[in-house]
Parts: sequence; C-alpha cells; structure tokens
Amino acid sequence: MSTPQVPATQPGILDRLGVPRALIFGFIGLTIFMIGDGVETNILEPFLSSEHGFSVSLAGSLITVYGVAVAIAAFFAAALSDLWGPRKVMILGAAIWIIFELAFLAVALTTDQTWLIFLTYGLRGFGYPFFAYGFLVWITATASPKQLGTSVGWFYVAFSAGLPTLGALVATISMQWVDLSFYQTLWVSLVLVVIGSLIALLGVKERRGRHPLVSNPEDVTQTLGQGFTLLRHDRRARFVTCIRTINSIPTYAMAVFFPSFFTEDLRWQLGWFLILTTVIYAVNLPFNPFFGNFGDRYGWARTVFWAGSIGGAATLALVYFTPLIGVRAGLSDGLVFGITIVAGALFGISLAGFVPLSAIAVSLDPKHPGAAMATYNLGVGGAVAVGPLLVAVFHPLIGATGLIFIMIGLYLISGWMTLQLRGTQPGFDGVPALEEGAEITDLARNNPTEETATVDKHITTSNIAP
Repeated sequence: MSTPQVPATQPGILDRLGVPRALIFGFIGLTIFMIGDGVETNILEPFLSSEHGFSVSLAGSLITVYGVAVAIAAFFAAALSDLWGPRKVMILGAAIWIIFELAFLAVALTTDQTWLIFLTYGLRGFGYPFFAYGFLVWITATASPKQLGTSVGWFYVAFSAGLPTLGALVATISMQWVDLSFYQTLWVSLVLVVIGSLIALLGVKERRGRHPLVSNPEDVTQTLGQGFTLLRHDRRARFVTCIRTINSIPTYAMAVFFPSFFTEDLRWQLGWFLILTTVIYAVNLPFNPFFGNFGDRYGWARTVFWAGSIGGAATLALVYFTPLIGVRAGLSDGLVFGITIVAGALFGISLAGFVPLSAIAVSLDPKHPGAAMATYNLGVGGAVAVGPLLVAVFHPLIGATGLIFIMIGLYLISGWMTLQLRGTQPGFDGVPALEEGAEITDLARNNPTEETATVDKHITTSNIAP
C-alpha cells in the first residue's frame, strides 16, 4: 500500500514577493513613521528662512548637526540590535523622536532661540535611525537568504515611501489644500510618527527580533566594537560606507538648496519642487525591489555600478540642467517643468540601483549582521550630514551649479569604489556558487591587501538564515 503524498505548501503572495510574512506590520508602521519624518524634509529650510530668519547656509548647518546625530545613531542602531534585539532599539528610536520633536515644536520654535533649535532638532536626529535601521537589521536576521536583496528592497520601498515621497505629498496637501501653516504641518508629522510607531511595535509578533542577535550579548565592548573592527580591517567595508553616503547626498543637499533654486533662480513656485520630489521618490519605490531582485540574479556590484553610480551621475545632471537651460532659453515653464519631471523620474530609478549594496555589506560579516549593517548605516547617516554640509560650505562660494558638479563627481568616484566590491557574491566574479545552507570558509578574497589580511573568511549572504 503506497503512502499518500502530502501536497507541498504553496508559497503565499508575500513569500513570492520576498516580504518576510512575520514582519508585514513592521513594513506598514515604518512607512507611516517615515511619512511623518519626511513631512519636514522640503519645507524646513523655507520655514526657518521666512519665519525665523535663517539663511540657506545656516539652515544647512542645522541639518548638518542633525545629520551628525543621524550618522552616529545609524551606526550604533545595528550594533545595538545585535546586543539588545531590534525591537528594543526601535522603541528607543520612537521615544527619542517623539520627545525631542515635542521640545522642538513646543519650546524651541516658540521661544525662537537659535541654540535651542539646534539642540532639540539635533538630538531628535538620533530617533529615526534607531527605529528604521533597527528594523532593517530585523529584516536581515529574518529574511530568506535567497531573497535577501529583494527583502531589503522592500525595506526601501517602505522607507522611501515616507522619506521623502509621501512626506512631501502630505506637506503639499497640508499647506496648499488644507491651508495649514508650516508650523501646523510639523505637528501633523508628529501625529504620523506616533501612529507608525504603534503599528510596528504592537503589530509585529516575530520572536527573533525581541532578543539579542549574537550569542554573547553580555560582551558589550566586543559587540559594539565589531563594526569598527570591520571598518578597520576590511577596506571593502569602508567603500560600502562611502558609496552609501554618496548615494543619498543629493537627497539631503537638494532639500536645502533646491527650494531657493526653484523660487529664486527659476522663478517657479515651491509647490513645483515638492511635486518633483514626490515624483522622484514615487518612481523610485517599485524599482527598489526590482533592483534588489536584479542584483540577486545578475550581480550586486554590477547593478550598483551601472544603475546606481553611472545612472545617478547622468540623471542628476538632467534634473538640474534641464530646467536651468530651458528657462534661460525662454521655453514655457509648463513644458520645461514637464521635461524636468521626466528627468526626475529617471533619477529616482537610478537611486534604486544602489539597493544591492546592503546585501554586499551583510556578506562581509554575516555572523554579525548588525555589525555588518553598521558600516552600511553609517553611510546612510553620513549623507544626512554631508549633503547639507556641502551646501553650507560651497553654496556661498560656487552656487547651485558648482554643487551639482561636485555631486556628479562623487557619483563617478562611487563607481570606482563599486568595482572594488566584485567578488562578494557567490556565482559571480570567480566566486564559487553555493548550495543553499552551505557554509563558506577559507575562500580566496578578491584583491587581498595587507590591510585586509587579518580577515580570514570570504562570506556571503547564504549564511544569514536565522
């Protein structure tokens, strides 16, 4: 008598899409949280300029201080997730954001004290990295190894849907349709952050992220220092940090100087810049999982080089020079703005080309996913600081056009760095392909150097399964 066969369980739609089923409420909550965080992105500089007397350079300095806090928090978010578990880090991030936003809105802005504005807004910068990048570590510890790039791509769908895509749209609706002021719109952002935090923290029941991700959480020094160790011994980790910084520099730099470029140089309304921002990052959303999957199939480094670095340099030039040349040539504003929107959409697509970089980062030290992601997250936070810093330093000296040339040059430099990251993915660049679940030890490293000789393993994301 034959034994009846049990039919194989068919994967659900979330499994087919590469979204970890257990974290679905985390993705929803993160989206709403980042919408709240992103509301201010493109209105803060004009608000501070018009109502608090800030210059473009001073606003850039404020956001640079904020960015330094973001960079520090982004780096330690991953290590602390190893140490405490991602959920506790997310709770800490939500609490910091809410407390210091209340102080910023209710005390600093109402008293109009510049030092207090810098203090409260700067400290609030520790908030969203703990929340968002704690969740990113949760994803890397939970996702299927074969879909890691795709799962991380969905993280950036949620992240970028809020900051700055739907955040910019909410700001537009709030001020132009509901007729709220700048200040009232900032209160709307606080409400959204509270809602997003509650959905993510109460809705996700997955157990792994509620506990430390390393076997020795009691060794605080080693756990927190693992990211520094990786940066010190592996130059590829340093390249990951630099590339990730360059990836997002235009996002944070343009938020500071593009409002004045639109309103003063082009004589366009601020609402058009908010629309452009919404289009850039709305188009970016579906291409995040697309390039994550594309990189898994055809090469992480190859995807980052062509779609991210080269594509970013070309399309950023289009976003800036299309309206500048069109307006000076006397073309109608409507036509020029329409073409600029198309250029912005192409730029949004190119930004998604950097998504596989996170899989490269994790592959450098999969036994410490938080520490590996710390090098990547440091680059994310670095962009928040470096972008506005470039504006604060160079805008008075070389203007908007000079800043654009600097950013284009940085994209080309990131392309060179990306070429040094080949050999981090099994099945590519001479690295043997692995069966699922196989362990990798003592594989030859790509382009070994004296400073990386102390790292004795070449590891890929196939080791990351919880």
